[in-house]
Amino acid sequence: MKTRLAAALLLGVATLTLGPVACNMVEGETEAVTPGTEVGINLMAMNTAIKPGDDFYGYANEGWMKANEIPADRSSIGAFWVADQQTEKNLEVLLADLEKSEPEAGTDAARVKAYYDAFLDTATIDKLGMEPVQADLQRIAAIKDKTALARELGGNVRADVDPLNATNFETENLFGVFVTQALVGGEVMPYILQGGLGMPEREYYLSSEPDMKANQAAYRKYVADLLTAAGIADAAAKAQRIYDLEVKIARAHSTREESDDWQVAKAVWTPADFAKKAPGLDWKSFFDAAQLGSQQKFNAYHANAIPKIAALVGSEPLEAWKDWLTFHQINQNTAVLPSKLDQLSFAFYGTQLTGAEQARPREKRALSAVNANIGDALGKLYTDKYFPASAKAEIQSMVENIKAAFSKRIDAIEWMAPETKAEAKAKVESMDVGVGYPDTWTDYSSLKLDPGTAYANKQAAEKLRYQQQLAKIGKPLDKREWWMNAQLVNAVNLPVQNALNFPAAILQRPFFDPKADPAFNYGAIGAVIGHEISHSFDNNGAEFDSTGAMRNWWTDADRAQFDKAGKALSDQYDLYEPFPGLHVRGGLTLGENIADVAGLAAAFDAYHASLGGKPAADIDGFTGDQRFFIAYAQSWATKMREAAMRQRIATDGHAPGQYRALTVRNLDAWYDAFGVKPGDKLYLPPEQRVRIW
Repeated sequence: MKTRLAAALLLGVATLTLGPVACNMVEGETEAVTPGTEVGINLMAMNTAIKPGDDFYGYANEGWMKANEIPADRSSIGAFWVADQQTEKNLEVLLADLEKSEPEAGTDAARVKAYYDAFLDTATIDKLGMEPVQADLQRIAAIKDKTALARELGGNVRADVDPLNATNFETENLFGVFVTQALVGGEVMPYILQGGLGMPEREYYLSSEPDMKANQAAYRKYVADLLTAAGIADAAAKAQRIYDLEVKIARAHSTREESDDWQVAKAVWTPADFAKKAPGLDWKSFFDAAQLGSQQKFNAYHANAIPKIAALVGSEPLEAWKDWLTFHQINQNTAVLPSKLDQLSFAFYGTQLTGAEQARPREKRALSAVNANIGDALGKLYTDKYFPASAKAEIQSMVENIKAAFSKRIDAIEWMAPETKAEAKAKVESMDVGVGYPDTWTDYSSLKLDPGTAYANKQAAEKLRYQQQLAKIGKPLDKREWWMNAQLVNAVNLPVQNALNFPAAILQRPFFDPKADPAFNYGAIGAVIGHEISHSFDNNGAEFDSTGAMRNWWTDADRAQFDKAGKALSDQYDLYEPFPGLHVRGGLTLGENIADVAGLAAAFDAYHASLGGKPAADIDGFTGDQRFFIAYAQSWATKMREAAMRQRIATDGHAPGQYRALTVRNLDAWYDAFGVKPGDKLYLPPEQRVRIW
């Protein structure tokens, strides 16, 4: 279950990618490039024959939509993919240099090379077969009672933070652990999160929709096929037991909407509370094995689900749990086990669930594996070579400008009480913004890697990350801690830290270009910056104060007015319908939609402030305001396979890109820029335009 402990711009470049691109040949490969740096916006992507007020997305992006196809190994394409492709090329150059230079043993460069080489060496992986995982499977097979089961479940716990995807807290382990400041009290402690599912979330098991029924049948077959390929006896019967158990776990899970109920999520439990409120699991054995035996406080994030899942541990047969553990030990590691398992995994998770037609090349997946498991080691090399100090300084200046614009917008809110305004402004002013890369890089000196042991390398990296997360418990909150790799094309808001991260990799085209006109930069990366700032004031972020503590700093009247605006925005998005009968879930996507509206408005104000009172010049027939809004719409150009779109709407808190582009409908300045009038299809009367912050 994805929580809102962090709010990122999108799900992450590994699965969902968005934005504008034209094509140019570079080094024998197709690379995306935007022509005309003097204007910034992609003129080739547009169709100016379309009336902006009828279809602004098509006006800005129809040329791109027609010119580009989704590659066979992708579920979607867009601007984030464009930037990611360039980042991949840069990283491939770094890795090629490492291959030639034979870095000194014990250095991060050597660790990167060892991890990459081991993942890439499929000949050795196939030769070793199931041998690397045998010790783990034998340990599971030796479980004799529920106490031993609790120890195994606890020993499997890992830090539920994927550096490639800071919003992803889903875990195949029965429970996950996330370490940060508690929602109340200010103490850094472990959060306990629901887990245990092999499909994306509970609705994949419980929905009766035809596409979900097809996924359910495909998953049951996949579990059986994977166990068979792994040489597990009686695979079909075990697969059915595993599936039946996961259906029960899914029923126990909190829904996506329930996971956003902070009044439940803020619960702090002691070990005695777990024993009393969630019987069925031997919690002492579980916490001891998870290296949390001496911990006296936990943030029970999924407090309603934890007792139901624990009860299943007590009530379901031991053999079913052993089957479940066996499957997930294999399933979580198919990329570093024999190719036949890896291929089965892609057929289900890639083709069935997202519509991707073929797996990504192994070299690119090896790079992704390095990013996921020892990302800071590679990130340091990347930023040293590809992220100049001048770019960092310019983005920091834009951040300050947009923060100042947001603060002025708070001052201008007529309905908000002075005391509410004061705390809101304190949040903006004290917000810690990291640009490019962290102040302190992860220490991998204790990590031992070998170029011939891909499976062991992955386990070692995951265990080290867990140890490093546990080491934070009880210490003062580090507001400067990063939750994303510098080489990730994304951005994130961290409400309990009152902090933002803008990784170096997103600070490039098609989001940022120091040579481009300010209208482009403020409409593209400026809107990203505004979006992340605004997450501190969305329907979830607004529950945290300037210190990152969860408390109500609103008057009742102010909160009612804020919630009224949120309901109007939710209703607006409920009307969007990508396929007949499939509507965007306005409630689920509300936080992101609030951040889009407020962030775009703040970026627009900051753009005008940057002009110093001078009018923007017209460029290529477009005014500055027009270029600003076109840049924003082009940053959300999207092509997505139907399966991926359906998964997105079912599980993700981000609306599809074509609807995020329509955020402009809520800004008066867009109507003025393009002469949008009553009768135009996108026209909203002034009283229906949602104004939040």
